[in-house]
Amino acid sequence: MRLKPTLPNRIHAIFTRMAASQLVSLRGRIAVGGSALVLLSAASPFSFAPAPQLDLNRIYRVNTTTGEVGACQYGLKEGTIGVTFCFPAGEGAGAQALGEYGLVSSSHTRESGVFRVNYRTGEISSCYVFNTHVVCTPQLSAAETTTPSSKAAPAQTQITPQTDTNPPATPAQ
Repeated sequence: MRLKPTLPNRIHAIFTRMAASQLVSLRGRIAVGGSALVLLSAASPFSFAPAPQLDLNRIYRVNTTTGEVGACQYGLKEGTIGVTFCFPAGEGAGAQALGEYGLVSSSHTRESGVFRVNYRTGEISSCYVFNTHVVCTPQLSAAETTTPSSKAAPAQTQITPQTDTNPPATPAQ
């Protein structure tokens, strides 16, 4: 009477029939596949959102783990099909405390910036392109904001010397 082979016995039979070179090749493929999975899991995921301004072709990028924000947009360049201009993270737009970050565009059609949100803490900051970098305001949550009725400390201002003695013209003048 012949016994029905079990799954471990079938696997063992397959491996014993394979040539040594086939086993080495199989082990190599398994090792490469495992390494690829480790590298992919360590890759930084990104999220993207367009600027809400209707006549601006800018898109913002955020690293969903670190909160670092950058932006890119298309531009014309004579003699070419065009170029992509990218703006790296500047003041406040660099890596933040580890979290779960995303970008939210407002529905304000003339706004060129976006909001960086931390879904874990509820903190929000505004990010926009200033000169050649993306800058962001400090992260705040609704519990940390001050309302007009609360007594906030007076803002400290830095006084800079005026070089122009004529004030700028106003509509009333």
